[in-house]
Amino acid sequence: MNSTPLPEPGPSASGPSASDPFASCPSASGPADGDVRAAFARAALDVTPGPVPLAAVRRAGRARRRRRTAGLAALSVLGAATAVAAVVALVPVRSSPPEPARVAAPPTAVRTTRAPDPIRTVRSGERVAGGQGYTVWLTEEGKHWKDPDGLENFRGVSDGNIDRAQPGVTYQSEGGPAGAFHSGLYYGTRSAGRVELTGSGGRTVRATLLELPGRPGWGVWYARTGPGGGAITTVTLYDRAGVRLAALGD
Repeated sequence: MNSTPLPEPGPSASGPSASDPFASCPSASGPADGDVRAAFARAALDVTPGPVPLAAVRRAGRARRRRRTAGLAALSVLGAATAVAAVVALVPVRSSPPEPARVAAPPTAVRTTRAPDPIRTVRSGERVAGGQGYTVWLTEEGKHWKDPDGLENFRGVSDGNIDRAQPGVTYQSEGGPAGAFHSGLYYGTRSAGRVELTGSGGRTVRATLLELPGRPGWGVWYARTGPGGGAITTVTLYDRAGVRLAALGD
């Protein structure tokens, strides 16, 4: 260690050496204690201090700053999480709107299929084409028809041989090479269902039924057969339930 040697203390006219820092301090121990203090002072002044560890100080300072920053960041995250939780707690929970009540569809009405009326209702005097040039109409007196040549015929419902108190049928037929036109009256019932014609070969033909409004209890039937159809052997009247009411030629 390099140092400048201190000058040896020497006597002074005014007292102790000016370079001795402890010379002016009074001591109860006498001159020996003053020598010891002077020796320690010289030794201390001989020590040269080493360089200051600035790098270590800076590292320690940076470490302290990082710890402080990390602590502040943790506090910030905790504070933000607390704020979010508070916001979530304050937001009201909206319940889903209730589903509208489902109204059951009314049961589909069952349509009852009504059987077609087997009888066609016509006005008095209304002309009905019977086919093959024949025309038929009704009046309160009975059945009227006209052939292809324009000849008119009539069959009264009040003739003496008709008993309207019980079911019955009449029969008229005329024809030519094109076929035959068959017609007649049915009477004695308000529930007529059908009139059937049976030929000699067992073939059955169903007739068309006409009646005036109000169900008077009688009506007209007519049917056609083609060429070579053979003679009609039986005319049968049935009610709407299929019950046989009367027959002609049986």
